[in-house]
Amino acid sequence: MNLFDLSLRRKLPLWGALLIIVTALVVTGSNLLQTRESIKKNMLARSEILGRSLVKTLYSAVSQDDVWRAYEIINFPLRAETRKPNFQLEDFIVLDVDNQVFISTATKQYPLLTDLGSLGGGFNLLVNRLAESKGHMVVVESEKILLGIPLVADGVVLGTLVLVHPTDYYRASFDRVLTRTAWTTLIVLLILLPINWYWGRRMASPLNLLTNYMGDLGKKLPAPLPDRIYPHNDELGRLFQVYDQMRLELGKREALERQMMKSERLASLGRLTAGIAHEINNPLAGLLTAVDTLKQHALPDPLLARVLPLLERGLNQIKDIVGALLVEAKTKGRPLSSQDIEDVHALLAQEAKKRGVECTWLNGISGDVPLPATLVRQVLINLVLTALQAASGVQGGGHVSVRATVAEGHLALEVNNDGRSISPELMDHLFEPFTSQSDAGQGLGLWVTHQIVEQLAGDIIVNSEAGQTRFCVILPLGEAIWPPASA
Repeated sequence: MNLFDLSLRRKLPLWGALLIIVTALVVTGSNLLQTRESIKKNMLARSEILGRSLVKTLYSAVSQDDVWRAYEIINFPLRAETRKPNFQLEDFIVLDVDNQVFISTATKQYPLLTDLGSLGGGFNLLVNRLAESKGHMVVVESEKILLGIPLVADGVVLGTLVLVHPTDYYRASFDRVLTRTAWTTLIVLLILLPINWYWGRRMASPLNLLTNYMGDLGKKLPAPLPDRIYPHNDELGRLFQVYDQMRLELGKREALERQMMKSERLASLGRLTAGIAHEINNPLAGLLTAVDTLKQHALPDPLLARVLPLLERGLNQIKDIVGALLVEAKTKGRPLSSQDIEDVHALLAQEAKKRGVECTWLNGISGDVPLPATLVRQVLINLVLTALQAASGVQGGGHVSVRATVAEGHLALEVNNDGRSISPELMDHLFEPFTSQSDAGQGLGLWVTHQIVEQLAGDIIVNSEAGQTRFCVILPLGEAIWPPASA
């Protein structure tokens, strides 16, 4: 798997950790190299100080050829100081003016009167440099570290003191520094790596969430980002702001598309309805004429006297409803009265009994109300039928309550039922044609209701929760609403 194809939630912490580790190693390595050179120089400086102090005491012994005394002088510091772990010194060699071994602390390795150059390696190089130094100190790094300090008295070179160090003479001090540095670096890494991992994931998680949300583009409207997912106003924060703005614009576009589709559907349905309404009006006119003929010429009959007014109101209601479905129709008719509410109650009482639903009515209307009776009756019939249908599924019998009141210049029709609630998906399309929660319904009743309420400049409020659904229609009263100017 390609490391570059990993999620940013993993890639950012990994790259950050790698950068921290590499930086720590480079900085630590550079400091260790500098520390190594510094320790090395300090150790050589200490050797030089020791050597020069010994040179001062060797003048008389070398000038008097006192080998034993010279041996005691160079052997004492070797026993007392240089065996300490922080200062490694192998041997002292005292040379005469001819660069032959005068005395040494290791006579088997460096025999007396041995020409130093014959020992080979760094010793030969030391002899050559001493010849060129003109009385100055010489340092030679070879298989051993050799420090040559001339013995000069009154401007005369009497010989040379050679301090022999192993090549790793500074190792003990450097190892201690290395151990401390390694622990310090490890502690710093243990602090920085978790912080890097946290901030890497903290920076990448919003981007990962944004990527997942952007994956919904083309399928549905992306979900909104959580509040304060990234509260800062840098480039990343502005990216989230642009996403929110894009989502808002897409929401507007989607709403516009839905509205256009709805308008096209309603326009098609309107054309169909207009054709059907035209065909219904012809036989309907004949039926109304027949009712008028019966009223004028029929023999007196108590049953006919009760039925004919109901039949006439029903046919007139059909006529007005058909007219309401026509876009060019103007609402005409008599004003609403309390009797209209009672008529609807009487018409739907048998339906409620048939469905086993208890229906409670509260008629708060008195006198005439300046609204078209036929249309208001149809609104109320549709709402009550919808409520009866929903409440009929309640075990043990449902309940529907109907309330009609007039207050503050408005007519309020409120219908409640305790049946099945309306799903959120259906709620968004509740007043569109052919939308129904029941297989038995055609989905036109609430659409017709909505059309009538809009024509009367009213509002419909729907609340639906578990076990309780409420429809409330508010219709404004007054001459400005009804009757129309052409009535």
